[in-house]
Amino acid sequence: MIRAIALAVSLSLALSACGGRVKLKPQEGASMPVKPEDVQAQPTVDAMISPSTQANPKRSDELLKRSEERREDKFDLPPKG
Repeated sequence: MIRAIALAVSLSLALSACGGRVKLKPQEGASMPVKPEDVQAQPTVDAMISPSTQANPKRSDELLKRSEERREDKFDLPPKG
């Protein structure tokens, strides 16, 4: 049993090390996607696959130093009914 677990772990580690380590490029006979109209230069492969700040937002871990009274919210209305 322990031997089977050790074998499975070692095989999974060996397979995880087989990832591609070359730069991405278009397939043979294919070209890069068309340049968007609103950019001045053709984006690189790395720029196209990196997530935008909206897709990967920064995290704010700032703790509250003191409690503050909420300001008036004119849209905080009770439900109708």
